[in-house]
Amino acid sequence: MGVEDLPYFLDDGEDAPRGRSIAHNLAEEYPESLSYRLKNLLLGKPLVTEELASERLPNSTALGVLAPDCISSSAYGTEEMLTQLTPFVGLAAFSFIVPITVAILGVLFFVTLSYFDVIGYYTKSGGSYVVARENFGPRIAQIAAVALLIDYTVTVAVQTSAGTAALTSAVPSLLPYTVIITVAVVLLLIYGNLRGIREAGKLFAIPTFFYIVALGSVILIGYTKAAMGTLPVLPIPKASLLVDGEFGTSSGTLLTSLLFIQLLRAFANGGSSLTGLEAISNGVSTFRRPESVNAQKTLIVMSSVLGFLVVGTTLLARWVHAVPFAAGSPTVVSQEVEAVLGQGTGGHAFYLVVMFATVFILYTGGNTSFNGFPHLASFVAGDRFLPTQLTKRGHRLAFSNGILVLGAVAIALVLVFRAQVNGLVALYAIGVFTGFTMAGAGMVKHHLTHKENKKWRRGVVINGISGGLSFLVVLIFLIVKFTEGAWIVAVVGPLMYYGLIRMHRQYFVEDAILREEDARSSEDTSHLQPVAIVLVDVYDVATSRAIDYAQTLAQRTRAVHFDIDPVKTKRLEQRWEEVGPQTIPLDILECPDRRLVRASLELVADLVAGNDTECTILLPRRQFSSRLDFFLHDHSADAIASAVSVVPHVSATIVPFNMKDLQRGKQAKAALAKQAAKQDQPPRERKAKILPVDVLLSERGMGSEPIDSVEQRSHAKIAGRITSVRVETDAVASNLECTVTDSSGSIVLVFQGQPRIPGIEPGARIVVEGMVGTWEHDLAMVNPSFELISLDSEDEET
Repeated sequence: MGVEDLPYFLDDGEDAPRGRSIAHNLAEEYPESLSYRLKNLLLGKPLVTEELASERLPNSTALGVLAPDCISSSAYGTEEMLTQLTPFVGLAAFSFIVPITVAILGVLFFVTLSYFDVIGYYTKSGGSYVVARENFGPRIAQIAAVALLIDYTVTVAVQTSAGTAALTSAVPSLLPYTVIITVAVVLLLIYGNLRGIREAGKLFAIPTFFYIVALGSVILIGYTKAAMGTLPVLPIPKASLLVDGEFGTSSGTLLTSLLFIQLLRAFANGGSSLTGLEAISNGVSTFRRPESVNAQKTLIVMSSVLGFLVVGTTLLARWVHAVPFAAGSPTVVSQEVEAVLGQGTGGHAFYLVVMFATVFILYTGGNTSFNGFPHLASFVAGDRFLPTQLTKRGHRLAFSNGILVLGAVAIALVLVFRAQVNGLVALYAIGVFTGFTMAGAGMVKHHLTHKENKKWRRGVVINGISGGLSFLVVLIFLIVKFTEGAWIVAVVGPLMYYGLIRMHRQYFVEDAILREEDARSSEDTSHLQPVAIVLVDVYDVATSRAIDYAQTLAQRTRAVHFDIDPVKTKRLEQRWEEVGPQTIPLDILECPDRRLVRASLELVADLVAGNDTECTILLPRRQFSSRLDFFLHDHSADAIASAVSVVPHVSATIVPFNMKDLQRGKQAKAALAKQAAKQDQPPRERKAKILPVDVLLSERGMGSEPIDSVEQRSHAKIAGRITSVRVETDAVASNLECTVTDSSGSIVLVFQGQPRIPGIEPGARIVVEGMVGTWEHDLAMVNPSFELISLDSEDEET
């Protein structure tokens, strides 16, 4: 077949179109809003969605990135046990913390095995929420959602508060500024995450390994000195400086009456050492393939490191008699490190290194929640249990709304609890262990339901023990820590759950109404005569534009004014005669009771009463930038639109006209005219976003030419990005049409008889070769050969 026989070429007498230029135009000159300019200034240039793709992490880096929250809890877990024991049993506390730690390690063992199982079956992010949703349904899963949302929120407050406590231990002069420093750190984390701090950033792995090596070295040195008998025992400070202002005794009366309760309190507080264990299951997708196997290995390493550090800090506390202070500083870990390293110059220097390593990992652990909370909130919002605004990514591809909510609540907690870790722990562990409980229970249900292999019974036992122990910790916290803050979670948790369920119900009702209306709108309306009505208050540019728009909707257009002020109506009639559209008369309708909404409703109801009319009513709405706009101008358009929309075959459209946008448009036109006046300079082109894949595209597209240089009836090779895709269906077949754009212009690709082609989607890079013609007056290639350029350089050819 020759070129002349191809059906998509123009006749010789017709003008051949060029590639649709994206040269400088009015849209390019339109001024950006002040809020957008501020975002650019504070957060940097916006990131494109394609840059969301994250690097797969090796196990060592993933440990450093995902484990800060978990590993850093060893910095305050032992201290939280001692805060419950030393005021009541004094020196006996150092004997009790060892068996309590052993019990906590037992919980750690079973919870680790439970999450090992979770990772093996659920390789997508989501952790206990996904496990609960898949096994118990979305409503029960909201228990896990509430627990995790509380956990993530309190984690920020606890980690940053603990980090500040470590900082003030190293630099005591900063102690009066504890709250200010903690709030400042939270604000810094908010700002950094709004800018787009990546979870995969290798930089965040450094504090984790720094802390493990630093504190691990101190523990080993402490073990050595203890074996040699050279580890010092610290003197007990004055009671007024300690927690609750006293240092207890181990009298028999006290032991028999209070010991059991205090041991339970200490065990519950010590459970805070296990926070963050779920982080690996929430980030499985960041691991290299096979994701589940690598994540399981990393989980075992993380739990082993945590166990080593918790045991080490507990034994050192017992040996050196480190006690918690009422001010929260110096911390127990600070006292241990100073006792082990000594007061010499070298020892003090190493002490500062260890303490700053502790500060860094605690602050980094707080940042972990800024990755987990927004993603979890987006999952829950995607299931329609939270506002859907939480699913939207912001200026720098982060879930900005989730980040702001998390930061605001965390700051409130820091202020209320004065950045004291002991007060926050009661809120902390309930959410953590509720999540553990849901994960264990969900996996028990999974194994009982699927029985996929011979090991399913072992899975039931392990997850059952893990879930049971975790639930026991939750009950202990609720009972023994109720008056110390656990009541807040006991009240807020159910309220949050009710709120999520209520929100989902509202979304369900709205969807049902829309589906019903959608079914009604599918009726055949081709026999109805379209009529457009513009409600006119005054004749100005807003009304003029609404009339212009109305004329594109229907051949029959009416302009209607309700007479509620005779003087105003006369002025409108005179202006209409002078400058109004000559083809459209102005209808003046009486409205003696001045009820515009009722008059509008009666107007459209009478118009469609014969069941042969489809009516669109347009309401011009003027918007002003002034903050007094609400008070200075009428806002009846929304009320009228809401009323008339209930009438069958009536649609209401509000046509907004923003006065500030009018001024921006004038500025854009002036800039465009100025550019056009420079005849000796070619029009500027839109700036292309240079990404790594674009470099790959240019390399693979060797021999391609700019789209705006291709000629009709010629063979061409072009390379660009697919910017739009649509399926055009007619009586014969369905054709896939897509637009390919480069920095010079764009061209349409048409694939006849193919409604869908894998890989042909917006954002894809493509190299195309074929004959150039036209398709519906656009420059086009029909059924060309092409090669897709994928992000991972794996090509797909056709």
